[in-house]
Amino acid sequence: MEKRLAYAALLPVLLLTLRILPLPSGSPNGSGGVGGEGGTLAPPASRYVVRFLEYRRAEEHREYLDGGLRGAALAASWRWVERRNPAAAFPTDFAVLEIRDAYREAVVAAVRALGRVRDVHADATYSRSVLSAPDRPPPRRGKLFTAMSFEGGEEGGEMANSSSVTWGRRLLLQRSQVTSLFGAERLWGRGFTGKNVKMAIFDTGIRADHPHFRNIKERTNWTNEDTLNDNLGHGTFVAGVIAGQDAECPGFAPDTEIYAFRVFTDAQISYTSWFLDAFNYAIATGMDVLNLSIGGPDYLDLPFVEKVWELTANNIIMVSAIGNDGPLYGTLNNPADQSDVIGVGGIDYNNHIASFSSRGMTTWELPHGYGRVKPDVVAYSRDIIGSKISTGCKTLSGTSVASPVVAGVVCLLFSVISEDKRKSILNPAAMKQALVEGASKLPGPNMYEQGAGKLDLWQSYEILKNYQPRASIFPTMLDFTDCPYFWPFCRQPIYAGAMPVIFNATILNGMGVIGYVKDQPLWQPSEDIGNLLSVHFTYSDVIWPWTGYLALYLQVKDEGSQFSGIISGNVTLTIYTPAAHGESSPRISTCVLYLKIKVVPTPVRSKRILWDQYHNIKYPSGYVPRDSLNVHNDILDWHGDHLHTNFHILFNMLRDAGYYIETLGSPLTCFDASNYGTLLMVDLEDEYFDEEIQKLRNDVIHKGLGIAVFAEWYHVDTMIKMTFFDENTRSWWTPITGGANIPALNELLAPFGIALGDKILTGDFSINAVLNSWNDGSRRREDCSLW
Repeated sequence: MEKRLAYAALLPVLLLTLRILPLPSGSPNGSGGVGGEGGTLAPPASRYVVRFLEYRRAEEHREYLDGGLRGAALAASWRWVERRNPAAAFPTDFAVLEIRDAYREAVVAAVRALGRVRDVHADATYSRSVLSAPDRPPPRRGKLFTAMSFEGGEEGGEMANSSSVTWGRRLLLQRSQVTSLFGAERLWGRGFTGKNVKMAIFDTGIRADHPHFRNIKERTNWTNEDTLNDNLGHGTFVAGVIAGQDAECPGFAPDTEIYAFRVFTDAQISYTSWFLDAFNYAIATGMDVLNLSIGGPDYLDLPFVEKVWELTANNIIMVSAIGNDGPLYGTLNNPADQSDVIGVGGIDYNNHIASFSSRGMTTWELPHGYGRVKPDVVAYSRDIIGSKISTGCKTLSGTSVASPVVAGVVCLLFSVISEDKRKSILNPAAMKQALVEGASKLPGPNMYEQGAGKLDLWQSYEILKNYQPRASIFPTMLDFTDCPYFWPFCRQPIYAGAMPVIFNATILNGMGVIGYVKDQPLWQPSEDIGNLLSVHFTYSDVIWPWTGYLALYLQVKDEGSQFSGIISGNVTLTIYTPAAHGESSPRISTCVLYLKIKVVPTPVRSKRILWDQYHNIKYPSGYVPRDSLNVHNDILDWHGDHLHTNFHILFNMLRDAGYYIETLGSPLTCFDASNYGTLLMVDLEDEYFDEEIQKLRNDVIHKGLGIAVFAEWYHVDTMIKMTFFDENTRSWWTPITGGANIPALNELLAPFGIALGDKILTGDFSINAVLNSWNDGSRRREDCSLW
């Protein structure tokens, strides 16, 4: 189980460090006896999540492990961790074990070998505090939940402009309520108020007798603290935005049934196992909607990610904030980056993307593919008014504020469908279809900033009130002539001889939790000239849960090398879903994706640049630090190192200078150097095959290929200083490389007699008497050599 920081996507970002937090034996998740022997387990030890292939009572799992691990060598090496929470009344699919470090490999191997065990994942522990030393920053791992973001003066952790302050009351009354901005009154007037909708709020809890809420159905505690109340204010605020009834800070669906899951402690700490138990309980008790204002870059945290899949597969609509790592690109947080989750970004009251709102694309698919469009929609996220802990209202900002705005809208829309039809019609895909198809596209931001656009409650209502289950593709049109929305594709036309342009669309299957592509997708050009465009596809073998992908590979055929103009047409895709309960035949839906592509004659070689994406390491295969040594609170390199993520400014600059940039997603042996003037190698971390080294030497010497290498720092002493003790593995971690893999690059460049050094420069320095600034505010001059 992975210990998670509460990173509700609220500002400001805090500095983090690592420490161990024991679970007291009397807590809701306290420890039980030792496996096999019933004694105590002496430290040091680590905790592990053991996932099983099926749900059983916890005692059955325990007896199975006792029997499977029985033996003198293992008897005193592990301990069963008792989890005392509401989920204990239901069967479970996992256990938590504490294993002595000295026996870790043997015990984990023995557990994994058991027939009923699916897999084993370590427990990483995290806490939040000020960095103890600037040269020992912690890595960013796991779900995070930032401190509250208070716009304006603070007073004891609450806003000074609350309803208990006269001046503050006037400020609140002058500010538009978010429910009014989205026109919730129109649906209230039709009798829709979220009645009989079960809303799960995964947060910091809520007070039982809070005057802002009329329908708190259940409060559950999943932490190791003995309280159900909200001592921080975040859970109460989120609940207020969704279902508050106070006149000054009303929620969208005041009659919604609130189920408050306290999954964060007062120190804003949580564990993966707490989430797994809470998710299981949400499934068992039939929640309709779930809001989770957390996020992190750990999309390979399988127990968490796959439990979210299971949750949505059980027809629970999940809404989550995309994070506060903007304006950087490629910073989408999990689980909002999952296609089965409604990921929410933030805008201000001028319909501008909030500077703190994370940007796409998704990075799961990198470096060899291309990311999906996220967020799904955006909503107001600055100075939103919500409920305080006890009474009155306050304002908060952040994408975790935008998330409950959308969750409240979802609850309101949920109540539009009559109760006898809700479960047969409404599902995560259907609700996402209503939101993205009803959203209004903002004129300035691109698709990786705004997704489908600004939430439009009324338009989504119009779509949903007569909704019939169907499949669709998001986005529904790829118009590469529409700038800036379809940036980066609209910035560069395609041409013959180029690397394939990849676009990764999302399939939304509102017909059922599982579906399949019936036949091969079909490209149908509008005119004969469209036959110059070659379109190939890959797609999900199984569309589950509710969603899948359709990847398009676009190339202009060689006979179109001199063509200039627009090619348009559409791609048709037929989805079928097994027959629903009471139906005799499968459900079938045909989706249409419209294409509009600008084509130009193939540029001259000198204007064509090939970007090496293949040799970037995918997060989080190892401890790869960020390029900037001045970033202490977020040091893992997790943005994908792609032209359209953290190098998007470079892409725009090269395009402005008249260059055409293509992406290489395969080894250096897989391209024809005679087509390109320059191979651009930026911030690469991976190593090179001997065949690649020989191929590149031949390309440069015999084919005239130019190489431009931009390598970040590499310094062994600095890397050693960045070592940290990982509670997950009970071992010290050292970066596997620096900002770039200089030894590997030097091996690649050796045939040319070139080597990069390991000197780290900061401040102002000169190369050949030309002054350069390193942008850290210092003023010093050094002579240095590149090679």
